[in-house]
Amino acid sequence: MTELNLPILDLSRLDEGPEAAARFRDDLRAATHDVGFFYLTGTGVTPELESRLHRAARDFFALPEADKLAIENVKSPHFRGYTRVGGERTQGEVDWREQIDIGPEREAVADPGAPDFARLVGPNLWPDAQPELREVVSEWHDHLSGVARKLLRAWALSLGAREDYFDEHFGEPSTLIKIVRYPGKEDPTPQQGVGAHKDSGVLTLLWVEPGKGGLQVERDGVWVDAPPVPGAFVVNIGELLEYATQGYLIATKHRVISPRYPDDRISVPFFFNPALDKRLPLIELPAELAAQARGVTQDPSNPIHALYGENALKSRLRAHPDVAEIHHADLVAARASAAR
Repeated sequence: MTELNLPILDLSRLDEGPEAAARFRDDLRAATHDVGFFYLTGTGVTPELESRLHRAARDFFALPEADKLAIENVKSPHFRGYTRVGGERTQGEVDWREQIDIGPEREAVADPGAPDFARLVGPNLWPDAQPELREVVSEWHDHLSGVARKLLRAWALSLGAREDYFDEHFGEPSTLIKIVRYPGKEDPTPQQGVGAHKDSGVLTLLWVEPGKGGLQVERDGVWVDAPPVPGAFVVNIGELLEYATQGYLIATKHRVISPRYPDDRISVPFFFNPALDKRLPLIELPAELAAQARGVTQDPSNPIHALYGENALKSRLRAHPDVAEIHHADLVAARASAAR
């Protein structure tokens, strides 16, 4: 561990020969067994690409309000587009941030007999006033997808599985990119930029604006800061990887504290998850690892579903109640009735 409270791993060690690769895999397994979070360097993301993404994010949030609201997510049954400040919730509490959500670019599913989670499939909403946003996001998506696949192959080997274990069971990945701005607050007490939560999928790669803190990770019941490290992503695993390893790897609660006014903060999380209709099977761990598996966290208010689409839909309906009520009132009513 470092003074930064989280381990730092260098992905390029996987390309430095068998011994270096084996040490990286050991460190990766240890970090996500002990903490569930780490910093990742050596990803091949260039400073030029980081700068272009940062500039595009700043330019988007600087657009006139009318341009942003033209692609507001309440117009998308697929939970895509712009969310105004206060438009998303975590654990029922309002998050103090604005953002644009971008997923795989696909046609909406027209089959009325499709599973409920098929409603998440559909086109993105892009701002007409900023055509360059789509180009840089596409490049970012493609590069980070490669990083995510490389990490998952390393995880598979470190857990005693075949290298292609996750490739085989993922299908066409369900990705999500959020470009987020946390406005400053003047309140004397910390505000909820994002409330305490665990990610619902497999893997998250987070880029944070240089020099801007606010992310906190829960370690041994204490919240510790995870400030940005130049040239590094903050990486964490989600509930599905905890499920697949029966708690050997751990999904960790984290939150974001709002900056103090007049400061603000940009961050871009990239979520890499299986296809909506894929179910991650349990990994048959070697005996020495299986003996250290803690079991899956049991939270009646947040059940973990093995089928990714059910996990994803659960999270989206809960986080965006306005979109849910406008476009999916039947699902909201069905879930309310089942909870009685």
